[in-house]
Amino acid sequence: MPLAHRVLIDHLRNLHRAASPTCVPEPPNALSPGACRVLFEEGTEAPGSSPLNREKRAGTYVCAACNTPLFASTRKYDSGTGWPSFWQALPGAVATKPDHRLAQARVEYHCAHCGGHQGHVFDDGPAPSGQRYCNNGLALRFIPEGEALPPPRPVPPIPPEGA
Repeated sequence: MPLAHRVLIDHLRNLHRAASPTCVPEPPNALSPGACRVLFEEGTEAPGSSPLNREKRAGTYVCAACNTPLFASTRKYDSGTGWPSFWQALPGAVATKPDHRLAQARVEYHCAHCGGHQGHVFDDGPAPSGQRYCNNGLALRFIPEGEALPPPRPVPPIPPEGA
């Protein structure tokens, strides 16, 4: 991951840790404490807990923090893992970084716009990509086909070094 992405992600995490427990305080877009934990503390929700596992309608999955479109419903499949899974992200929607927190090295991915943690990508998915983007449902919002996508939320500027 480019240094600028790492700096942005660290900056956003610090901003959101210092913010109210809702991260995005203005209703109706306020995030739950669980969503904040997943998105900005790289948490993980319990498997099988997301209603998005059962979502079968056509539409778009957007980042719960900034509304950036991340996945098309046509790329979603049932991986049997208990988390919403996709075999391909939208172009330029996610950024990756190595994750060495467990005994086995993994690849973590984040929203490329706001840095919000989404999940991990594995090389055991279906054709044609062979990848499985294993996503936390709390980090996503589903927008049904025919509904307007929500406007993107701005990303706070990175403060100058030493500020």
